[in-house]
Amino acid sequence: MATDDLTAPLGMGKRRLLRLPFGLIGVGILSVVFTTALIWMGVVDDPFGGEPTAVIPLDATVEGLASKDIEVVEIRPALDGELGPNLRPEDNREKLGPRYDLQIPEEGGGRSGGLSVKPDPRISERSGYGFLPKIGSDGVRPLDAYARPFSSEFTSIPKIAVIIQGLGLSETGTENAIGNLPADVTFAMAPYGTDLDRWMQKARAKGHELLLQLPLEPFDFPDNDPGPHTLLVSLRPAEMLDRLAWLMTRVTNYVGVINEMGARFTTTKPSMQLLLEKLRDRGLMFVDNGESSRSLSAEVSSEVKVPFSSVDVILDAVPREDEINAKLLRLEGIARARGVAVASGSALPVTVRQLEIWSRDLEERGLQLVPVSATIDR
Repeated sequence: MATDDLTAPLGMGKRRLLRLPFGLIGVGILSVVFTTALIWMGVVDDPFGGEPTAVIPLDATVEGLASKDIEVVEIRPALDGELGPNLRPEDNREKLGPRYDLQIPEEGGGRSGGLSVKPDPRISERSGYGFLPKIGSDGVRPLDAYARPFSSEFTSIPKIAVIIQGLGLSETGTENAIGNLPADVTFAMAPYGTDLDRWMQKARAKGHELLLQLPLEPFDFPDNDPGPHTLLVSLRPAEMLDRLAWLMTRVTNYVGVINEMGARFTTTKPSMQLLLEKLRDRGLMFVDNGESSRSLSAEVSSEVKVPFSSVDVILDAVPREDEINAKLLRLEGIARARGVAVASGSALPVTVRQLEIWSRDLEERGLQLVPVSATIDR
């Protein structure tokens, strides 16, 4: 046994320390990482690598501009909720130029077999949520500009308006209603629907007049909740108007609003006065959905002088063929007695089918189907 083995600490007699050039290895790793990063940046060319992006198709080419001349708009909000510089409420039309403003309707109203499908810049106002309807400088209201024309040659003929609600909530139901119902049927768009702009354009292209559904507070709220941004009687005016602005920018090209639920709201006079005054000031009509017998909407509408109509018959409270047919007979009786009647229903297949059958020979029975704007004195 060697002397070194006798003097070495226990267990260390035969261990050999591995001596490696750690500094050289570290430099090599850093060189590989740095080289990989340079190659990645040179090939990928994505300064925001990994961040969400959006591709926005242009409806039409812009003459005289190259792609480099089109400004990229920041759409990422700040962490504190502040909107990006191009989405703040202030008007950016001077910055973006006239070509990027609202699309002007085509010559002749853009009707080409239907109604205009793009917002009229005369009666549209830019806001932090989107475009709000407004009365134009020449006095034109959205009610006037977006209403479906109807024949008033025979004023003595009883008139019937039918409103189908909830458009946009179901793709199948919405497509079925647009594809099968006569053009004089009015559609009410739900603010929580998807692809509302697409459905608006399809409906207007077929000639349908549009309403926007407004969720109003029922008596059993929040157990029965119409949805986000519901207008409540307990809201302060500023908060109510903010919610109203959000709702009214969900879609464009509508002539007025119809309440969704709202038994408590429509019986609270101060809240109804504030709402109807704002609708009047924006050139819109109000339609009461007819669900509450205690509603003050007719009384308040008369006081604030807002164009008003009210549903007389709800067609599919019981969604069966025989029940719907009975309601349609009742609707005809009201129209013959009063000269005008309004019905509402949903986009259920049974409702759409029975309405399509019922409307086929309506004129032969001495009745006229009209849009809901024809039921008021405009």
